Amino acid sequence: MTRMRLMIGRRVIGRMAIAKLAPGLELSHIDVLDIVNRTDGDVTVGAIAEAMRLDPSRGSRVVAEMVGRGLLKREVSQEDGRRSIIDITPLGHSILEEMRSAKIGIIRDVVSDWPHEDVAEFAKLFDRFIGRFEKRLSPDAIALTTFSKDGGS
Repeated sequence: MTRMRLMIGRRVIGRMAIAKLAPGLELSHIDVLDIVNRTDGDVTVGAIAEAMRLDPSRGSRVVAEMVGRGLLKREVSQEDGRRSIIDITPLGHSILEEMRSAKIGIIRDVVSDWPHEDVAEFAKLFDRFIGRFEKRLSPDAIALTTFSKDGGS
């Protein structure tokens, strides 16, 4: 687990994919694309900054850079003309899909000599592990853990 955590922390797969597919991009650009892609409803610069734990001015600069690169576009909110809505361009979607394919390719290569049954069992167990991990790290679970450690106070 420690070795995997170190690789994830260093974002080895993402860096390999960027080097191969989009050498001028940074991991933070891919993160922004992923955030915008996975968010339901309108996405604002503030929401992106919050999701990435950036101050709003830094979030605004990152979005402006990505708009300049043609990865994102700004649109005016129909509800509030003073607010900008951020969306992914076709180029941004293409890069996200290429990154996803590259990551899947790397993982397939890693398990290429595993029997099909092992891959299926690993996928099932890993999904169960991640599901439990997400549940354990949810805000409600953290609050309950903190509450019980404090003796209910």
